[in-house]
Amino acid sequence: MSTVTAVPIAPVKRAYVLWLWLGLAFALIAGVALAQAGSTGIETTATGLRYKVIKQGTGPHPTDADVALVRYEGRLMNGTVFDKADQPTALPVARMIPGFTEGLKLMSKGAKYRFWIKPELAYGAEDKGPIPANSTLQFDVELVDFMSEEQIRAMQQMMMQQQGGMPSGVVPGAPPQGR
Repeated sequence: MSTVTAVPIAPVKRAYVLWLWLGLAFALIAGVALAQAGSTGIETTATGLRYKVIKQGTGPHPTDADVALVRYEGRLMNGTVFDKADQPTALPVARMIPGFTEGLKLMSKGAKYRFWIKPELAYGAEDKGPIPANSTLQFDVELVDFMSEEQIRAMQQMMMQQQGGMPSGVVPGAPPQGR
C-alpha cells in the first residue's frame, strides 16, 4: 500500500489577492475603453447599415435618380479585397445592393465613408463569385461627384451631335440603301 505525503502550501497573503483582482478589473476597464475608442464615430442606420465618416463632403446628397462617380474598395471581414475601383467609376445609385445604395445617399460630394454592410443589405444567402454567402461586406467609398441619369443622357446626346452622330434613320452596321 502506498501513502501520499501531503506537502503544505504556504498561504497567499490577502494583499496579493486584492492586487490581483484590482489588476484584472483595470485590464477589463482598459479593454472596454479601447473597444469604445476603436468604434468612435461609427453610426448605425435604422436598417442596420454601419458607417463611419472619414472625410465630410459638401453640398446635397445623391438620390435614387442619380448616377454616382465613386472610387471604392470592397473587402470581406477577413480583409480579402473582392472589388476595387481606383479610377472614378459611374454607378447608378438605385441599382446597387441595398446597403451600398443607402450609404451613397448619406454622402455629399468629396466625402469618404466606410460602410459595413450586413448580409441582409448585401447578397444574403447567395454566393457571388469571391463573396461567400451570408458575408458582411466592408467598403471604403469616396463620392467624387454625381448627376441625374437625365443629365447624363442629355450630355451623351449632345456629344453624339458634336461628333457628327448618325443621321436619323441610319442603323449602324447596316448596308447603305440605294435609290
